[in-house]
Amino acid sequence: MGPLKTAKVAVAALEDIKGRDIMVFNVAKMTAMFDHVIIVSGDSNRQLRALANNVCDEVRKAGGRVTSTEGEQTGEWVLVDLGSVIVHVMQPAIREYYNLEEIWGTPRRIKAIKAEAAKPKKAHSSRAAAPRKAAAKPTTKRKAPARKTAARKTPVRRATARALTTKA
Repeated sequence: MGPLKTAKVAVAALEDIKGRDIMVFNVAKMTAMFDHVIIVSGDSNRQLRALANNVCDEVRKAGGRVTSTEGEQTGEWVLVDLGSVIVHVMQPAIREYYNLEEIWGTPRRIKAIKAEAAKPKKAHSSRAAAPRKAAAKPTTKRKAPARKTAARKTPVRRATARALTTKA
């Protein structure tokens, strides 16, 4: 099973157990140890263990291999090693403290396997069979304003970090 399929199965398993703030990072160019890092939050120790166990079960069902899991005893941060994919299941306070998102960069959007299976695939032959429409008059399109990616990040983390560094 390839790294992308493993990541998709893991994301689907996390969505099944209501994992929050799922972020997937493609780190193949950053490290040779693994290809994807998935970070997810859970509300309680019990939910963290359930998320990690569901990821392990679903990956095994899909034909993948679970290398190891760590941290299930404490339940604050559970790490699931799937070989080419690493899954960090964390409580929100621990996630905010370690801020792994900053280390790995921009998250990648990966749809779950189940969501993709529900969509019908388009046939390539329909393009040739469809009649061409008459050319419409050119319209002037306004340029969309540039999206600010920095504004999406929670300002609480930065404010807290600044407050901590100024007090010291």
